[in-house]
Amino acid sequence: MKSEKVTKHIISWLKNYAEKAKVNGFVVGVSGGIDSAVTSTLCAETGFPVLCLEMPIHQGVHQVNRAKEHIEQLKERYTNVSSDEINLTAVFEEFICAVPASEDEAKVNLSLANTRARLRMSTLYYFAGLHGYLVAGTGNKVEDFGVGFFTKYGDGGVDLSPIADLMKSEVYNVAEVLKVPASIMKAQPTDGLFGDSRTDEDQIGASYNELEWAMLQAENGKTVADFEGREKEVFTIYKQRNAANKHKMDPIPVCIIPADLK
Repeated sequence: MKSEKVTKHIISWLKNYAEKAKVNGFVVGVSGGIDSAVTSTLCAETGFPVLCLEMPIHQGVHQVNRAKEHIEQLKERYTNVSSDEINLTAVFEEFICAVPASEDEAKVNLSLANTRARLRMSTLYYFAGLHGYLVAGTGNKVEDFGVGFFTKYGDGGVDLSPIADLMKSEVYNVAEVLKVPASIMKAQPTDGLFGDSRTDEDQIGASYNELEWAMLQAENGKTVADFEGREKEVFTIYKQRNAANKHKMDPIPVCIIPADLK
């Protein structure tokens, strides 16, 4: 990949989109991960105002520290970047008290993890509405169109997606061009939605490099029967996730009423 040219292309795309939409800037949720670091820096490069929001909910200290380091670096490099921290922990806890309990712990934990992402989405749109900003998404191609590793109407609820055509490895290439902090470059990817140390690989069962490989194999028409051992295992994980999460990646189904019934 021609990383520098790709970086300039995305910056130009963001700038042109904002100009045509006649908005005032961008708002980005910054988590301390590589995707939000790259997205926020790309937005900053446009020259438009960029608001970086930290929205901790029982967040791990290392994630918080990386997010703060990145935001401070951005504010030193770009005069158009501002930031705010909205601690949503109390809101999250109040939500838990308001909803009924369940004995199915696994389903509760997953539902609450997705609730965290949806609370953050609501917060991003609150600030977007205040300032006339666009919510910039931070999903990459493998997450958004491969395994659907995002929360529907959570981190999937955005106005535009600048890095959604980049594989995870390509996001790292762009990060090098943009001089993203080394601590973020080295950190294990995690969605941080469970309040523990689990990584994305722990949840999915495969690394992003493996998932990229599987996505390319699927696009080339390969099937599970074409592989053995770990490759077969990874390809199966990819295909199962891809199938299960189609409802996130495809447009919302609309019941079309036949003309003769209207």
